[in-house]
Amino acid sequence: ICMGMKDTREAQIGDTFCVVGDEDSVEALPGFQKQKPVVFAGIFPMEEGGFMHLGDCLAKLQLTDSSVVTTKTLSPALGAGFHCGFLGLLHMDVFLERLNQEYDVEVMPTAPTVSFRVKVRGEDELVTVEIPSEFPPQDQIEECFEPFVSANIICPESYLGDVMSLCQSRRGELESRDVDGERVFLTYNIPLLEIITDFYDILKRITSGYASFTYENPVYLTSDLVRIDMLLNGEVVEPLVSIQHRSNVVKYGRMMAGKLKQTLKRGMFQIIIQATVGGKIVARETISAYRKDVTAKLYGGDVTRRMKLLNKQKEGKKRMKEFGKVG
Repeated sequence: ICMGMKDTREAQIGDTFCVVGDEDSVEALPGFQKQKPVVFAGIFPMEEGGFMHLGDCLAKLQLTDSSVVTTKTLSPALGAGFHCGFLGLLHMDVFLERLNQEYDVEVMPTAPTVSFRVKVRGEDELVTVEIPSEFPPQDQIEECFEPFVSANIICPESYLGDVMSLCQSRRGELESRDVDGERVFLTYNIPLLEIITDFYDILKRITSGYASFTYENPVYLTSDLVRIDMLLNGEVVEPLVSIQHRSNVVKYGRMMAGKLKQTLKRGMFQIIIQATVGGKIVARETISAYRKDVTAKLYGGDVTRRMKLLNKQKEGKKRMKEFGKVG
């Protein structure tokens, strides 16, 4: 059979073949349903010019793990890379570890996120958003949907209070609670966005490792979602754009601004870090610039000499801020 395929990714399991002309009379056999990715993240090469090599390595890994979905993307801050979809956070960690061990490729992954569905005003079909920077403007959104999972937690009864506090802080809603001796069975309806990062680690820590955690396939429900932009000196950094629930924007904005302040190095001009939602600033941090003591050589005289030197330094910092970029 000559298929005319030019790429191994075109070979899908479960296709039905028939003689040309009998397409209407032949009933297609039940095919293989491809699993849809749940967690998404951007992958960018650490080395300059490593985009082509990274693409070849991803294609080779996909031969043994076809559930990973990759598309090319371009970021003004990180350059050319790939937007990848995974079945879960563990799947993402294993895939990146294989990429490093088998092909010796170091990559810079972005923060994992999930896919959202948005109903735009004037359109009948829902828009699926996998990249946070492609989230529509707030004034064009009629309704938002995010994936919720049914989480099953088993823990000793002595840790019940801490576990319930953790689930409630992640916008979880209790569905059922059963007690079997010294063990408690909890079922929570929790947004998938809240558990893909550090939920499992915190759960193990507060229960001394005794808790077990599983969840079922996600279901999309209505949610009040907004887009949070992180700005450095007024410029949006696309890899740091995130989609969060409206009740969590201030907490998330302060957390991200604080982390950026600790990560970015102090430079010759001031760096203003802002978290904004729809043009409204919800969090801000400032990294002050290095400043030379231009008045050290003054031994006295009129105060205007001192002010003249300080104003000259101020104008220089202002020009440097206009042309300088945060690296």
